[in-house]
Amino acid sequence: MGILKKVLVGALLSTALVAQGAHAADKKIALVVKALGIGFFEAAAQGAEEAAKEIGDVELIYTGPTDTTAEGQIDVINSLIAQKVDAIAISANDPDALVPALKRAMQRGIKVVSWDSGVAPEGRMVHLNPSSNPLIGNMIIKLAADNLPDGGEVAVLSASATATNQNTWIAEMNKVKGDYPGIDVVTTVYGDDLFDKSYRETQGLIQSYPDLKAIIAPTSVGIVAAAQAVTDEGKIGEINVTGLGLPSEMAAYVDNGASKSFAIWNPIDLGYAAVMLSNDLIDGAKAEPGAELSMGRLGNLTLDDDNAGAMADPFVYDKSNIDKFKDIF
Repeated sequence: MGILKKVLVGALLSTALVAQGAHAADKKIALVVKALGIGFFEAAAQGAEEAAKEIGDVELIYTGPTDTTAEGQIDVINSLIAQKVDAIAISANDPDALVPALKRAMQRGIKVVSWDSGVAPEGRMVHLNPSSNPLIGNMIIKLAADNLPDGGEVAVLSASATATNQNTWIAEMNKVKGDYPGIDVVTTVYGDDLFDKSYRETQGLIQSYPDLKAIIAPTSVGIVAAAQAVTDEGKIGEINVTGLGLPSEMAAYVDNGASKSFAIWNPIDLGYAAVMLSNDLIDGAKAEPGAELSMGRLGNLTLDDDNAGAMADPFVYDKSNIDKFKDIF
């Protein structure tokens, strides 16, 4: 049986959440998130624990900084190197700043997988995209456009300015925005995956753009904060909040009309796949273009020329189906 440890780096605290037998685990796999306390990553940890139990004899360490900074994650990585983990699976706060620390990890034989938010290729062996970046980029603007038949002003509320996945999805969105006549993307603001800051940024958007019709937040923290701000400002029916979020956190805003629809992949599956890929690398699988790595019950991941691959397409949630999923994740 595996151990799931939740490590609060700022205080250097560690709590074992699952008991293990007397013997030491054969493998140590660390799931490193952007920051602790975010629902999306807590759900990913559930999937990671499922994978660890399925593999057997795995000590699973769930860890991350207290805020979404590269510096915090570098501290985490250095700590994991000292613990001599076998693999680090990380959702990065910065694609480049983590590279030196992750290179040190790989030089010591630690397998490195980035997932959700990528690391530059020289800082990892494999990257797991939750979905195809072009599909996500198209999806987030389509969700806004589908509810704006006459077009209108749309703003983006992102996470941090250096978040790899957010920047990639927004870039892909901007490539196809011309396919949606009348949609005017007026600005992008950053809430750093902090609820209070995302809420204030949304208030600023409402004040700065009186004709704003939709807010796209491709972040599970930002979309909830934006929906709450739209609710509090009395803008339900005037501004639609959409993007990427969790059914459990967005159900109330779909019900009250602040959000017509949103999308997400299953974060439980994402954490599960990240640990399975890490285990496959530990067991000797090669990380090279064209290789197929095991994602357990999710099948195989085929690596492209950058040693990256996509897990699944995003799924759309709205009033027709939200009740089926709101108690799951």
